[in-house]
Amino acid sequence: MTRHSADDTSIHLAGRLADAAWTAIRPHFRAGVSAENKGGSGPSYDPVTVADKDAERAIRDILASERPDDGIDGEEFGRQQGTSGWTWLIDPIDGTRAFLAGLPVWTTLIALVDPDGNPHIGIIDQPVLGERYIGAPGGSVLETATGRTPLRVSDCSDLRQAVIATTDPFIMTPPEQGAWTHLRHTARICRYGLDAYAYARLAGGTIDLVCETGLQPHDVAALVPVVRGAGGIARDWRGKEAKLGSQIACASSEAVFEQALISLRRSAL
Repeated sequence: MTRHSADDTSIHLAGRLADAAWTAIRPHFRAGVSAENKGGSGPSYDPVTVADKDAERAIRDILASERPDDGIDGEEFGRQQGTSGWTWLIDPIDGTRAFLAGLPVWTTLIALVDPDGNPHIGIIDQPVLGERYIGAPGGSVLETATGRTPLRVSDCSDLRQAVIATTDPFIMTPPEQGAWTHLRHTARICRYGLDAYAYARLAGGTIDLVCETGLQPHDVAALVPVVRGAGGIARDWRGKEAKLGSQIACASSEAVFEQALISLRRSAL
């Protein structure tokens, strides 16, 4: 099997995984579903719902049948080692707070990571809006009911004209908040609460910079192929190529990224 056909097969499978997740999630969206707090009795509120768990189970069931040699690392049920060297990273509902609020900006994240830990393909799926953002070595596309459209980042090259986003600046450390405040005062427009959907829209050309911290591998893996496949930048707050975790900054251009890096590197981990 050639690499191209292998990529197509994996992308098709990833799409089926996203479909299975939405089938499990749909009955619970805007249905008053309750949430447990994975954060325990501490101050951190980390919600999880039956929809998160059912969706990840649906994904795992398909992978167990069709890719039994691949590893799986999911937010709700942890890591399952494989023998092939390839691993599927899954976040069944990225943005559970948005999901609980009935807002259609949560997404299902599915990524296939190679034996060296590099995200190879990624899907950011927003089924309520009917938008599926697919990233692969050959480029990124937006798939809707009417077909597939190539994705391309904006041509913004000036942070002062940029639209920027982060999910919640109040989960940042004080130094990280300081860096973000400088970016917020510099940029033209700032938006919050979008979770992974912000990266999808960066790939779609309507957001120019997304900066976040405190991320886990399943939060990051799907984003990188989508952003890079659309011509964007995906790096950490030190300016190195993005890792699967903690701090990430994605930008529409080198110019916007370098301008943002002046602030970000001061609080880089």
